[in-house]
Amino acid sequence: MIDRLTEILGPGHVLTGAEAEPYGWDWNHEHFEAPLAVVRPGTTEEVSAVMKLAHETGTPVIPLGGRTGLAGGGQGEGALVVSLERMNRIREIRPGARSAVVEAGVVIARLHEAVEEQGMIFPLTFGARGSAMIGGALATNAGGSNVLRYGNTRDLVLGIEAVLADGTVVDLMQDLHKNNSGYDLRHLLIGSEGTLAVITGAVLRLRPQPRAYATAMVGMAALPPALDLLNRLQEATGGAVEAFEYMPASYVDDYARLRPGTRAPFEARHEVNILLEIGALSPRDCVAGEDGVLPVAAYLEEVLGRMLEDGEIDDAVIAASEAQRREMWALREAASEVASMRPDQIIMDVAVPVDRVAEFLSRADEMLEGLAPGSATSVVAHLGDGNIHYTIFPTLPKSEKDRVVEAIEDIVADLRGAFSAEHGVGTHKLNTMARRKDPGALAAMRAIKAALDPKGILNPGKLLPEASGAVAK
Repeated sequence: MIDRLTEILGPGHVLTGAEAEPYGWDWNHEHFEAPLAVVRPGTTEEVSAVMKLAHETGTPVIPLGGRTGLAGGGQGEGALVVSLERMNRIREIRPGARSAVVEAGVVIARLHEAVEEQGMIFPLTFGARGSAMIGGALATNAGGSNVLRYGNTRDLVLGIEAVLADGTVVDLMQDLHKNNSGYDLRHLLIGSEGTLAVITGAVLRLRPQPRAYATAMVGMAALPPALDLLNRLQEATGGAVEAFEYMPASYVDDYARLRPGTRAPFEARHEVNILLEIGALSPRDCVAGEDGVLPVAAYLEEVLGRMLEDGEIDDAVIAASEAQRREMWALREAASEVASMRPDQIIMDVAVPVDRVAEFLSRADEMLEGLAPGSATSVVAHLGDGNIHYTIFPTLPKSEKDRVVEAIEDIVADLRGAFSAEHGVGTHKLNTMARRKDPGALAAMRAIKAALDPKGILNPGKLLPEASGAVAK
């Protein structure tokens, strides 16, 4: 097998032993599964040749991007890891069409820099953007902090290129906003976590770069008034609110311990801390007046001032410089590092209706205190789209952790929410998938998997629980 792979790719791009070891670790370096080998194809044709060989030999294959996943979807003992890191070309940027044609190994931050030079943005952004790759983002339908305005990854993809389990290349790299010609395979492959195909390229939507930002931190005693603030700003700006992020006081405290010496967002401690950002496009909102203040910032100050006077919020700070804006964002984007300060995590990535976020948090905290008294949490939320990252550090022994997970699932189900919002299922949520996903939906997914990957070689053991109904341990 190794000899044949070397013939396809050359000796420098087939890694084994110590060279392959880094690819067997998960993001937080807690779990390791040794791959058979790691191959690094440089073209779609090479990916196709690798998949033909894997299909012929029945070898399990794990497509891999930047290794920033949080759901255990990128490892497999004895599997062939197909790293897309060499397929890192930005093939074309099309300013007129506001699109970019890229390969799967392009790092998201690099694409940000490239399109910014053209006065545009690729709006997908999150803390790991400096190492996460486009292919991984598509495979997991990644979210991030700008979903409120621009949507998930799925909403930013016009075309896709992928290689199926038997090596067949599916070329759907069309720069089209309308294409009603049969099943939408593009959307089927996005979010499939490498279980249906190896994504090798994409045509991505770009957006005009905002000419000015108004960014603020808002402190308040309770969460419900935050939704009123969001709705006011959305109505007044025509939906220009790009981010609306929630951090409780305990998160801010943890951040101060993580990075001693950093400035707190407020002099006083507030139970609820909201980071909000408006991206302005219109010249009337972006040209500073005689006082040097941008109109969009002046409006934000006016709204926040009225809410302060009415007692709806307790404090507010508007970023007066780009440095202060980055400082505010650094607080929010350290979420993974903050959560990793404690061992034995239960990472819950859930979504509920936006007007029920406060209810979820209240019920989850109450449940946790009753089931595992003394447990700590690390919580942040994309409040504008209802996505809550509720990380638990339970006092229960490992053998009883699933009791906490099931209790959270009960709350999410009662609120008509989703047990996975943006991290995916991988292996970490197979139990939940077996318990909570509609049986009819699971049957349809298994039928699709069997049709596209009859030998079951693509990322086996991920996303879909066993058909027998047995829950993975």
